[in-house]
Amino acid sequence: MSVDYSIHELAIPAAPGEAGWDDFEAAMAVHFDNEALTYSTDELRLTAAEALLDFLDQDNQPTRLFVARIGDRIVGQARYELEAGDAPTTVWLHVDVAPDYSQRGIGAALSAWVQSIARTDAVHKAIVYTPSRDAAGPRIPAPTGFGSLPAGNVEVRFLLASGYRLEQVVRGSRLALPFDAGTRLAETAAVAGDDYRLHYWTNTTPAKWRDDLATLRTRMSIEEPDAGLDEPDDPWSVERLIADDARIAESTRDRLVVAVEHVPSGELIGFTALLVPADPARAVQQSDTLVVPGHRGHRLGMLLKLANLDYLTRTRPGHPSILTFNAEENRHMLDVNEAVGFVPIGYEGAWRRDLPY
Repeated sequence: MSVDYSIHELAIPAAPGEAGWDDFEAAMAVHFDNEALTYSTDELRLTAAEALLDFLDQDNQPTRLFVARIGDRIVGQARYELEAGDAPTTVWLHVDVAPDYSQRGIGAALSAWVQSIARTDAVHKAIVYTPSRDAAGPRIPAPTGFGSLPAGNVEVRFLLASGYRLEQVVRGSRLALPFDAGTRLAETAAVAGDDYRLHYWTNTTPAKWRDDLATLRTRMSIEEPDAGLDEPDDPWSVERLIADDARIAESTRDRLVVAVEHVPSGELIGFTALLVPADPARAVQQSDTLVVPGHRGHRLGMLLKLANLDYLTRTRPGHPSILTFNAEENRHMLDVNEAVGFVPIGYEGAWRRDLPY
């Protein structure tokens, strides 16, 4: 049944409670309600204040938000994140529709709306990450050879009909807490040896390590498997790192970081981070984990994971779980996660469309 709706852009609030906040909260609720249905858990839900952080870094992540309304109710939202720089070639799109208004043309209209803006911006590639519930029947395999999605799912059929192709399958995983890292952490540190030293901090990167961490965060965008998505590099400067640290420090979540130094060179060669809500009843989100090539094979990925689990237990106990996402072809990191005890909770597809002009 068709419905009358309108689509318009929301101004991003400058802070929680500022102008436009109620509409922003409603738009975020549509997204997180859908995510909870797909993954059969509410643990992935962020507060609107936490979600706002992704919209406030407009210099490095220029992001716009569009909504569909029926009367006063926001029933759909579309996020438009443009590659930074003077000549962007890539845009990341995400569309959600309230479950009770699905399959009424609203999602298709929002998708067409943001793709028309992509044409105006003259970008040549759209990337969509969207979760897919498991289902019986035929499946579409990822071209990486790792993972597949149910061919009959609504979102799969829509994306294929819209000219997208599946490039990658991403696994969502959960680790139940509490977790005792003690003995395994000591054993793994012994394997790594004295050439590697761990460093711990919360939120604010020590000045000594800012250059190294900015380099590592840039390398994360280069080293992370992206199949045929061909995602652009995401450069980090010290200035960007300091600004990002400040946003996190002012937010309702803490970022727990463990980095590993290669002692002979005095450089950081790996790191991992956890985003920890103030409320201990909520799940922790795993952020980036990286060990640079040339230092792999010393169990440093496992060392970093176990060290940050220990850091979490010592400083922020009581949370129910940690959630993480990894490309299915990233077997090394999945092997580490599985050995730690993470179990799959669901999957999402990474889709690409080359935009014609």
